[in-house]
Amino acid sequence: MNQKPGILFLVPTPLGEDTLAGISPELLETVFALDYFIVERGKTAWRFLKAIQFPRPLQSLEFQELNEHTPDTALEGLLAPVLAGRDAGLMSEAGCPAVADPGSPLVLLAHRLGIEVRPLVGPSSILLALMASGLNGQRFCFQGYLTAKKTDLGRQIRQLEMQSAKERQTQIFIETPYRSQAMLDMLIQTLSPGTLLSVSAALTLPSQYIRTQTVARWRALHPLPDLHKQPSFF
Repeated sequence: MNQKPGILFLVPTPLGEDTLAGISPELLETVFALDYFIVERGKTAWRFLKAIQFPRPLQSLEFQELNEHTPDTALEGLLAPVLAGRDAGLMSEAGCPAVADPGSPLVLLAHRLGIEVRPLVGPSSILLALMASGLNGQRFCFQGYLTAKKTDLGRQIRQLEMQSAKERQTQIFIETPYRSQAMLDMLIQTLSPGTLLSVSAALTLPSQYIRTQTVARWRALHPLPDLHKQPSFF
């Protein structure tokens, strides 16, 4: 008789180290029952489990890392314990697993292998930024990271601006913390004065910043918000 596979739980984690915002009792109950975790970064996963006061010694748990460097050939091995009947928790570095996160190929493979996938409710920085922006929440597109090549960035920004106007569609993208300030400067310089620009930084943290206004108003704002080393959405 074949062993029934376990469940792959998608476990959202806090968006910053200074808060447990968005962590529900149901999520805690589920996570406390697990002993196998597939995580983007082991050190972050340990900090999260310690912060929620995981009831068993963390040394008794098994952690396997899944990040942008993990080859596709390793994915089936990560799911082998689940196929053998063991439940697993998939955890991102921050926010929702498999959304702007390297976990999606593992989730797709789980479906192909007949493993039940169960998402848990928790914080999503993309949706929080959209909710707080006041921009179109009926039609939107998440672009991930824009190009890091400054020579191509201006052209890409203008293309997204035209697409937004033509489709009446909110364009959302993220930037690495050390480039957030430069991205804000580039957007203010490149976009048309009447275009609405929303900036969200350090969401759910005490230093949270959210503001939506026209580019003309951004240009008149002095000083600009300090986004250096802040995880930011635009």
